[in-house]
Amino acid sequence: MTSIQLYTLSTCVYCKALKKYLRDNGYEFDYVDVDTLSGSEREEALLKVMKLNPSISFPTAVINGVVIVGHDKEKIDKALGL
Repeated sequence: MTSIQLYTLSTCVYCKALKKYLRDNGYEFDYVDVDTLSGSEREEALLKVMKLNPSISFPTAVINGVVIVGHDKEKIDKALGL
């Protein structure tokens, strides 16, 4: 089973493109639109992103344990085993 966790921004074009790509190819995933959170929830999400991606840029994806920053189709496909 494929494990996919995304940290995204609701207004980010690349984040939307990544979600669409995964949906169009039949993958289920969990995601957090960090900019829609507030207070401690937002702080906690940003800390998780910072541990995965110190530059805190979006999208930040964890696919089968592989951290991918940005909508890098080649790296995404490789992590998905395609």
